[in-house]
Amino acid sequence: MPYERLRYARKKAVGSKETLKVVERGHAKVVFVAVNAERRVIEPVIRACLARGTPVEEVTSMRELGRACGITVNCASAAVIED
Repeated sequence: MPYERLRYARKKAVGSKETLKVVERGHAKVVFVAVNAERRVIEPVIRACLARGTPVEEVTSMRELGRACGITVNCASAAVIED
């Protein structure tokens, strides 16, 4: 299950703005994006990952991604910084 790595990560970035910053700085090991998120929100994150060579995993829903991050709201993208 892709959420396990995110759930147990020691450090993670939650949310598209924070994830984009982490990817641009080169600190992200893997990025998770929700397929039901708005494209205008996750597209910059995906482009930055492709430019940096950071792996991107698609997950089923924003709700599940938020739960995996340990928050009570939906989340469009998140990144693992440290396992």
